[in-house]
Amino acid sequence: MPEAQLEDFGSGLAPVTRGWFVVNVRDAEWFSSDTRGAACWFESEYGDPPIEFAQLGINLAVLEAGQSSMYHAEANQEAFLVLAGECTLIVEENERRLVAWDFFYCAPETEHIIVASEQQSAIVLAVGARGRGVGGGLVYTTCKAAARYGASVARETTDSAIAYAKIHAVLPRSRFVKYRRGWLRETD
Repeated sequence: MPEAQLEDFGSGLAPVTRGWFVVNVRDAEWFSSDTRGAACWFESEYGDPPIEFAQLGINLAVLEAGQSSMYHAEANQEAFLVLAGECTLIVEENERRLVAWDFFYCAPETEHIIVASEQQSAIVLAVGARGRGVGGGLVYTTCKAAARYGASVARETTDSAIAYAKIHAVLPRSRFVKYRRGWLRETD
């Protein structure tokens, strides 16, 4: 297997060819959103076709106060490890506080979201199986607990554009950015 070629498109290094590679997370491309936090995905939309990991998705997320994605369930398993800080896990309508080194295994079809309340921030490593198949295997569901954090849809949907429509209507779209010093605060 050849080594993948990495290129910097102004937002950090990203693979443009298939193969193995090593990249420091501070040098890799990051994705940032005012509401969803910052994340390093390690994959790339720049290849032809885009470089995606076929079997395993992995990303590093930095959640600041008030940031999260939307409450959802996926057809495949996921796992989350809090590396620093604290956050709130909402799983099957129940809330649990997570702190550094807490591990959450998410079995397929488990409804969940990790949020940072107004008093929280966290760095979370997320890993998930690939192969959603036809229909996507992802559903955004309603949840009263998640709604208290602004992380629930009003009506169940499998369409991410609908799930995030309210957020996208009032804020700038997510963007690719270089790593910002301080995101990995306890490791900088």
